[in-house]
Amino acid sequence: MAKAVLIDLCIFGPRSWNNWTQASVIRTLETLGENYPVYLMCCQTFGSEGNCGDVFHTAIQGFHGPGKLEVVCAKTTVAVLYTIKQKLDEKDIDTVKVIAPAQRKPLMREYVNQLFTSVYQFEFKDFQMNCEENNLRKSAELQGELMPLTDQDREKIQTEITIFLKSLPSLKGELTILKSSLIPDPIFLHGFTTRMGGISYIPTLSSFNLFSSSKRRDPPIVVKENLRRLAAAAGFNPDAYHRVKVNHASDVWVMGKAEPDNYDGIVTNQKGVTLAAPGADCIPVLFADPVKKACGAAHSGWQGTLLGVSMAVINAMVTEYGCDVKDILVVLGPSVGPCCFKLPRESAKSFLRIDPKCVRLYESSTPYVDLRRATRILLETGGVLPQNIQDDSVTDQNQNVTVCTSCCPDKFYSHVRDGENFGTQIGFISIRD
Repeated sequence: MAKAVLIDLCIFGPRSWNNWTQASVIRTLETLGENYPVYLMCCQTFGSEGNCGDVFHTAIQGFHGPGKLEVVCAKTTVAVLYTIKQKLDEKDIDTVKVIAPAQRKPLMREYVNQLFTSVYQFEFKDFQMNCEENNLRKSAELQGELMPLTDQDREKIQTEITIFLKSLPSLKGELTILKSSLIPDPIFLHGFTTRMGGISYIPTLSSFNLFSSSKRRDPPIVVKENLRRLAAAAGFNPDAYHRVKVNHASDVWVMGKAEPDNYDGIVTNQKGVTLAAPGADCIPVLFADPVKKACGAAHSGWQGTLLGVSMAVINAMVTEYGCDVKDILVVLGPSVGPCCFKLPRESAKSFLRIDPKCVRLYESSTPYVDLRRATRILLETGGVLPQNIQDDSVTDQNQNVTVCTSCCPDKFYSHVRDGENFGTQIGFISIRD
């Protein structure tokens, strides 16, 4: 388990840096005793005289400790900590000891809670400072009584982080939204995202990741900023955004009714409400009825496909909104193609029963499976008109939104290709006001 040490010196400016603070830092460095990367964290505030980074670099010049020592200086605490987070992620470091002045520890804990996920483990230690007689008053102020953060303090930190993330440039090119020609634009707002145009920087999550979990290094606040950028570009309200809570099953939430704990489908007839389904190989499926003006979204992995999640959404639209199945349009978004998706033979057998053409090389231990063909067959069997389904059978490739995610690393995330720490794109839809 890779480790690092972070020493928070943001409380010290050039004017407060002197021999006794320098001695405290050197003494702290000498006590570390292990060969870990060490980051000295300092802030250069607007209008202050001198450069904190230069001061600290000069102060530690010639110090030879057990680990690699680096000074990281920026305008704000969040800017410094986010820079250090990038350095930790580059080295795949997940265990961090934070040494901070006592009254800074509650603040640092809150910054860490906002910017990191439970992938990381943090240990907090007090930064011990000398208390020379002529600096007694200043030291007493620095070592003041430890006070818990108020809700106002937390909101202030969250606002600071939000403003900082908003200022970051987009990575991997411009934000790109794929649209289907099947869904009528005057009635519905919809699209499928790619991996371009966001601020997520970790290679397998870069850059437009739209999902955070305890197993990934992208925190919710970064995903929220990516979503804000998508909402601004697409034209929907991020406060009226609802993403399915994946369970790899066929449960459907009808908006307006009690929300289940988990569900892979969601439907609504409310205007201005955006529904979304994630996908990183699993199929994000969008549903639109231009007659009754209702819509839906589904996450269809191989298990959900077999359980009939797409038809469960269709049935919910028919039951709840009086839709005619023959009016419902269905679009399958970017997902793993039959060229790249394999399952154990026992699991593939269920797809063979749907249609032998859904499985290729069945005699192997892990045959190739066509989730898209299986989805189309189940939809057509349920009464959806063939011409009302858009998938990879589209002949005009300029109109094709059902692209293989595994085959396109520059455009899409893929669990099959990238492993457990994969990013997520979405399909989204709403009824225009």
